[in-house]
Parts: sequence; structure tokens; C-alpha cells
Amino acid sequence: MQRLTDRRILITGAASGIGQATALRLLAEGARVVAADIAEDGLKQTLALATEQGTADRLTVTPVDIADEGSVTEVVSSAVSALGGLDALVNTAAILRGAHTHDCSLELWNRIITVNLTGTFLMTRAALPALLESGRGVVVNFSSTAAFYAHPFMAAYSASKGGIASFTHSLALEYSKQGLRAVNVVPGGISSGITNNIGSLVPEDTDWNLFLKLTSAISDGLPGPENVAGVVAMLVSDDGAFITGTEIRVDGGAHM
Repeated sequence: MQRLTDRRILITGAASGIGQATALRLLAEGARVVAADIAEDGLKQTLALATEQGTADRLTVTPVDIADEGSVTEVVSSAVSALGGLDALVNTAAILRGAHTHDCSLELWNRIITVNLTGTFLMTRAALPALLESGRGVVVNFSSTAAFYAHPFMAAYSASKGGIASFTHSLALEYSKQGLRAVNVVPGGISSGITNNIGSLVPEDTDWNLFLKLTSAISDGLPGPENVAGVVAMLVSDDGAFITGTEIRVDGGAHM
């Protein structure tokens, strides 16, 4: 399926997990992709995987710190120049750190908000002129089931993802008459760098029984990031042309 043959796409968080799987899926469907991440070793792996699938000629990898305004401005400008414009921005990059809320330091709170929420804002703001010029621009942001359902020990993370959800709705309406679409993808229980290392990201005395309700209703194990990548590919293609200002939850029925 080559739905994205003429699409120019910038994606963050592309060094691992959902971001990496999405970059590879977009390439497989014919897109030209700039894959950005702070983890340069992971970007080398993404490039190697694209080489294996025969799509590396349409991939550019670049380091970016989405929490740094200067880094974001430089990377978006370079991506637009390399691609000759921009049709879609996929904001996958994020961090998760857990803590008892009464023990959560202001430093930790600010770090999570800065990377997840402010980083999404900075990337979107920088990309908007090119996306609007495209006339068919799409912003795909990544919220989380943590924004809509109780996730213990994740107050800062949940707040950041809730902010992204509201931010996306505002974008969708503000720029609707200029042809821009904005959509939240809401993963839950997907195998990724974050979920696979959750034990090291939450307090040592975590009550794991509190997480039981987050288990997928249709899977014995966590599905892979490719399950989310396919949704993103649809959203940035013409198949998603009537989808904007909403959420698409990908959680295997964990929050029915």
C-alpha cells in the first residue's frame, strides 16, 4: 500500500518504540521522512532498519532536543528545507517518570511538563507555517490513556498528556479553515521503551494491583508499536481526511 508516496513528514521520538515503528511504516507506504530524536544511537538503528526494508533513500535522521527552542527551530527549518515543504508532523517524543505525588519534586514535575507538553508545542509552532502552506497539513500528537483514566504515580505525566489533548483540540479548530487537521493518538499498554522499563520508572514500593485495570481486554501480552504505527499512517493519508479534533484510542479495550 503506497498511500503516502508524495507526503513529506517530520516525526519526533523516532529512535525507538512507537516513533521508530511509525517512521518505518510511513517510509514503507512511500513517504519521505525526517526522523528526529535526542538519542542518536537509536536513530542509527532506525536508519539501519530502513536500509534493511529498502527505504533509507527517503529517510533523513537528525538529533533534536524538543525541550530546547533553538534545537527545535533548527531541526524544523532543516527538515522543511530537505523535504521541500511539510505535509505532516508526528509528535511522538516523550518521557515518563513516576513518583508518589507527595514526593514529586518541582524539578521532576517541570522536566516532564517541559519535554512532553512544551516540546509538543515548540515542534508544532515551528512547523505550522510549512504545514499551512501545504494546504493538507496534519499534526498527529500523542496523548495517553493516562490523560483520561486514572494512572497511579503518574500525576505529572498524566497532566502533560492531558495538556497535549487540549492543545490538539485548540489547533484543530483554530486552523480548520486553512486545511489543517490535528488529531490525538492515545496509546495504552503498548510495548515500547517506556512500558518495557516501567518498573524502573515508578517508586520502589509501587502497588502493582493498581495497574490491573489497565490490562488489555483482548491480548495476553502487550501488542507491539506497529499497531499504533498503522493508525498514524492512516491519519496522515487521505484515508484520514475527515478526522480532526478528536482522539483515537489504541489500547486493546483496556478502557472500555
